[in-house]
Amino acid sequence: MARLIARLSLIISQQATAKSVVLPTRILVFIRPLSTGQGLQSLTRYDETTDWQKKLTSEQYVVTREKGTEMPFSGIYLKHNEVGMYHCVCCDSPLFSSEAKYDSGEGWPTFKEAHGTWGRDESHTSIIRRPDNSLGSTGTEVLCKNCDAHLGHVFDDGPDPSGQRFCINSVALKFQPRSDSKPDNAE
Repeated sequence: MARLIARLSLIISQQATAKSVVLPTRILVFIRPLSTGQGLQSLTRYDETTDWQKKLTSEQYVVTREKGTEMPFSGIYLKHNEVGMYHCVCCDSPLFSSEAKYDSGEGWPTFKEAHGTWGRDESHTSIIRRPDNSLGSTGTEVLCKNCDAHLGHVFDDGPDPSGQRFCINSVALKFQPRSDSKPDNAE
């Protein structure tokens, strides 16, 4: 009887080993086409051959491509009051309207919402949000939807109606004034 049990154990273990060898092969064959398909490319419209270091200044490159942050209270758009649109410095996509800009006292240009926001719907904006744990706490990074440039961060302690506070690096932005623009405080 012991021989029969030992033999059955041997047969079962051999079949289990054979199945475990076959199973990963089937899974890999099934998964491989999904992970290497053409449809899973980056959101960026620029290919990997774009030479960002030639296109951008060194400070713009560090902030937008290497996820750096400019020094607080140093940006050219911190106290900027002209009417117009703030665009991505890398790809020129419209990001934030001057009408959504306000002074949060934090040291970076701040905006209530991204250009194209409809209520809480940001599907028509040129930004995307991504979880960011690089500073030791959970935050939300703001990226340009068209070229993946790091723009800054968004926080949930902003003014009404959105409750959002987009802290954006000045060097990640390029301002384009509205053709009939006057400073906000001019009458």
